[in-house]
Amino acid sequence: MTRETVVFVHGIWMPAAEMWLLKRHLQREHGFDGRLFSYPSVRSTLDDNARKLADCVLGCGISTVHLVGHSLGGVVALRALATVADMPPGRVVCLGSPLHGSRAARHLSERNWGRRILGHSLAAGVIKEAASTWAGDVVAKREIGGIAGTVSVGLGKFFTTFDGENDGTVAVAETRLPGLRDHICVPSNHTGLVFSKEAAEQTAAFLKRGEFLREA
Repeated sequence: MTRETVVFVHGIWMPAAEMWLLKRHLQREHGFDGRLFSYPSVRSTLDDNARKLADCVLGCGISTVHLVGHSLGGVVALRALATVADMPPGRVVCLGSPLHGSRAARHLSERNWGRRILGHSLAAGVIKEAASTWAGDVVAKREIGGIAGTVSVGLGKFFTTFDGENDGTVAVAETRLPGLRDHICVPSNHTGLVFSKEAAEQTAAFLKRGEFLREA
């Protein structure tokens, strides 16, 4: 019996290896087949990276492929599903992804050097047109879950102030997308979401059953 495949999509400025511990956990503890996807998060456009991800997914040759994206990786995952018609079925988990825009990124982009380091993909899919403006069809057809962190430690606090809970980079409210199948918060900062055991367990639960774990 073929194991279900999960493609892991890293965030901005990070290598694919940032997702390695999460991948290993889902393989060892939950029996998934994991694959790391690498893309140029700064240099390439959002649609180019979405196409690269779609090629990776289609290249798996598997009937069901789940996607797990951290931060910008979640935006790239949704963009691939929104723009490539022949993507196979599967669930999606977005870890700390700014699906409703990012106040910190917007403020950083107001600086010339900030625009350069943020690059093209984040500018297109987070600042100019957040996923909340173009991913409606995706959330209507796919089971998509969002996980947000609530430990307010991160670089975003140098560029903006947050209203409400946040992970130090992205506000919890910015991870919510109308139509999400489920959404949950875990005690982690933004970077720590890919290393958090609780986030890993919640990710596995959603990929298996389409909802997160909650105490009775």
